[in-house]
Amino acid sequence: MTEEAPETPSELQRRILAEYKNLSKRLQQIAQFAVDHPNDMALETTAVIADRAGVQPSAIIRFAKAFGYSGFSELQRVYQTRLAETASSYSERLRRLRREEENDTQALTPHGVLRQFCQANRMALDHLADEIDADGLAEAARVMAGAECIYLCGHRRSFPVVTYMAYALSQIQANACLLDGLGGMLAQQTARVRPDDVLFAVSFHPYAEETAETIRHATEQGTPVVVLTDSPLSPVAAHATVCLEVHDAELHNFRSLTASMCLAQALTVAIGLALDGRTDERPS
Repeated sequence: MTEEAPETPSELQRRILAEYKNLSKRLQQIAQFAVDHPNDMALETTAVIADRAGVQPSAIIRFAKAFGYSGFSELQRVYQTRLAETASSYSERLRRLRREEENDTQALTPHGVLRQFCQANRMALDHLADEIDADGLAEAARVMAGAECIYLCGHRRSFPVVTYMAYALSQIQANACLLDGLGGMLAQQTARVRPDDVLFAVSFHPYAEETAETIRHATEQGTPVVVLTDSPLSPVAAHATVCLEVHDAELHNFRSLTASMCLAQALTVAIGLALDGRTDERPS
């Protein structure tokens, strides 16, 4: 890590992702926090960041120096540049919503809770539209449309997303198979995956081991893997051919699936359009 310190937020993000595996366990904790909470890195003190990342404040300084900065203040200025470029970020707006609701006597009524989730989900959808990797989304649609079979895997909170996609893909006559593990048969179902297929896997923190194992098997078979997850440093992202990052709203310790389902719908329609285009290109 003797390279010069990154000068822009995008350069810093690339360096963190590229060097993550070479960092110590403590610095990996900070890297994970930095990638998932860049606004906190821009606004909070070393003591607050250390507490939230579960490390000592001195580790924050070591993290900054590991990437060529003289100290945390210099690193923080890069994150502040990113914050200035993003007029009203999703996490900041969500934090503001929570503060406002704390002072609202109606916030914990059934209608008040509904109002909070509606507003938080609108923010998550706006963030999705603005921040999604457009090239990655196009590549995911291309890879999935070109596969012999689309295998779908997601467990626990992720299961509704892949279940919906299995239904939606069947409506456009795409060849799709849901790896639901019914009757403890996940390993047997996964064994059917071949190199000319594609695996679409969805997993969010704390990341289901069953999904990670299915991804490992697909990778060993040479099968392309499209991953939908909440962090580029998640364990399921490491083997992805294409990784799509999504952040759903979280309130009262419950995480929504609105943004994830929206992305799943958009991806399904994009696959359908790609399949229709190939049909139109065939000679009559």
